[in-house]
Amino acid sequence: MELTPVFFGLYKLVKYGVYPLTWIVTLAGLTMLLALRPPSLARQRWIRMSSIALIALLLILTSPLIAHLLVATLEGKHLRSGLPEPDANGTIVVLGSGIRDSGSLRPSTELTEESMRQTACGADLYHRGITPSLLVTGGDARVFGSGPTEAAVMKEWAVRLGVPAAAIIIEGQARTTYENAARTKHLLGDRASIILVTAAIHMPRAVALFRAQGFAVIPYPCGFHAKNRALDGWNTISVFDVLPAMWAFREISGAIEELAGIAVYRLAGKL
Repeated sequence: MELTPVFFGLYKLVKYGVYPLTWIVTLAGLTMLLALRPPSLARQRWIRMSSIALIALLLILTSPLIAHLLVATLEGKHLRSGLPEPDANGTIVVLGSGIRDSGSLRPSTELTEESMRQTACGADLYHRGITPSLLVTGGDARVFGSGPTEAAVMKEWAVRLGVPAAAIIIEGQARTTYENAARTKHLLGDRASIILVTAAIHMPRAVALFRAQGFAVIPYPCGFHAKNRALDGWNTISVFDVLPAMWAFREISGAIEELAGIAVYRLAGKL
């Protein structure tokens, strides 16, 4: 499932189909097209139905309660309880979560806040003596143009955090989570024990793909969005938890993307 540039571009285009914003725009566009057609009783009925569906979809996708259920369910799959045991033969593997290109305002390529956090988590484990090496994985995921790989920028950040450059292994070709796992296996070979560092919401998909490559994986999730497990904290609900919220829309979108990714990899036989 390593994609050529053309198929990678198509893959990124098709991904828009699972984004909730695409659903909203599509439904709103259909409603508008119906409203622009000559009026009729049947068309008015369809306009009412599509308008109700659009409002219901917006309420669902901006609900803090639904956001908590989805995100906490994913993040609760792999809990973090203290530090992993030191492993002289193991490797800390850090997955990236994106970079931002330089431009007329941004002077240089930067990691996203999530990538910075995950790299910092990996660097912290290294400084605590958990393993003697740190592997950062992430290639150039641009469809058009080129630039620094995510792994190269992550290495720069890890060095600034005090990790010796000689202790850092770079995997700079992967553009998907599957490629992260497959190319890490190619680099590490028989060093099958890893401490996997990625966003808590991304950990279920990442752990499954790395274990499918034969790794003994110790998950070390970073950046929890949910405060409590899915079934905890319901006694503290306030009025704000039933009002639409933009942060809830972002978190629901991320959770849906993760669930869709797991489903696709299962259908493809990678899990």
